[in-house]
Amino acid sequence: MTVTFQDIEAAAERIKGHVVRTPCTFSQRLSASTRTKVWIKSENQQYTSAFKERGALNKLLQLSDDERSRGVFAASAGNHAQGLAYHAQRLGIPATIVMPVGTPFVKVQKTQSFGANIVIEGATYDESSAIAQKQCTEKGGVYVHPFNDRDVLIGQGTLVIEMLEDAPELDVILVPIGGGGLIAGAAIAAKAIKPWIKVIGVEAAMFPSFTARRRNMPIPMGGATIAEGIAVREVGDISFNLANPLVDDVLIIDEADFERGIAAYANIEKTIAEGAGAAGLAAVMRFPEKFEGLNVGLILCGGNIDLRLLASVLQRELVREKRLVTYRILGDDRPGMLSLMADVISSKGGNIVDVAHNRLVLDVPAKGAEFDIMVETQDARHAFEISEALRSTGYALRMD
Repeated sequence: MTVTFQDIEAAAERIKGHVVRTPCTFSQRLSASTRTKVWIKSENQQYTSAFKERGALNKLLQLSDDERSRGVFAASAGNHAQGLAYHAQRLGIPATIVMPVGTPFVKVQKTQSFGANIVIEGATYDESSAIAQKQCTEKGGVYVHPFNDRDVLIGQGTLVIEMLEDAPELDVILVPIGGGGLIAGAAIAAKAIKPWIKVIGVEAAMFPSFTARRRNMPIPMGGATIAEGIAVREVGDISFNLANPLVDDVLIIDEADFERGIAAYANIEKTIAEGAGAAGLAAVMRFPEKFEGLNVGLILCGGNIDLRLLASVLQRELVREKRLVTYRILGDDRPGMLSLMADVISSKGGNIVDVAHNRLVLDVPAKGAEFDIMVETQDARHAFEISEALRSTGYALRMD
């Protein structure tokens, strides 16, 4: 199977006006913080907040009238489901989406709001995919795979045409990898427009499926990654075969890297990224020496993140930066003890957020007590100053 740049150009013309031509803009603040020249392709500005609309729409627009009447089927717990359901509704095409048991209700509800028939079956994506394909065959529909589909990956490649129109000076493009559809389309377009540009994939350490296939070696897969959008155990055959010759490198990053990327987008760029959407920025922050001084294009591929999870990530980043610190103090269980600690913290400009008072820890003397005092600080240096002031009271201290 072959895909040409002309195929991607045709798709760009086909979907033009039906998806958002999202901006690819230079970020002065992220550039300064990473010592690179960072450009962001903000696909989180699509109507369904993710790039998946491009491939889904390109597929739908090429169906015959007979195929449209028979409807489309897919398996997805996230962005592909919403993108396909939204454009199927616009085009009057019946859509059935099989979603795994345990899919967050908000994602089920949002997909359903686009008129799709939702089937909740299967413990995993793979099980749901098998069920969706079986139903599709039984009902004579058209199966729309989220990544292992020629028309879908061609549609995804259209975003790189826009990127290089807006930022022709790019030296490298960082692409999140799950099943490989995005990087396949992106690499074909990028290398056709600018043959010397570097295309680098980014994978989650829990699901390095592209790397495993490239090295032809078994690598353990699985885990509760925050980058669920790229949590794919097996890269697609079609997408891998098209992408592999064109991808210059693949970087593997950890959960903490994704969290830092999400937090940086929120705190520095003032925009929302889901785990997969933050992959490119996370890789730059993890491996700054690889990109210093280069014009780097990041694909912020989606912004669909649960608000509770986002809040947790931002709080965890405060802990990581020592701007939210818990001081554990072993002291006397007597009146005024907590007041003394509060006075010390206050004198150093710390803001007490929470206090836990524990008398039942067995390694604490019966006449003693353990205090966990969570304090908001300015930075790591300020946190250290507060800890030294607390130690000066003579009581044992541990800082988390």
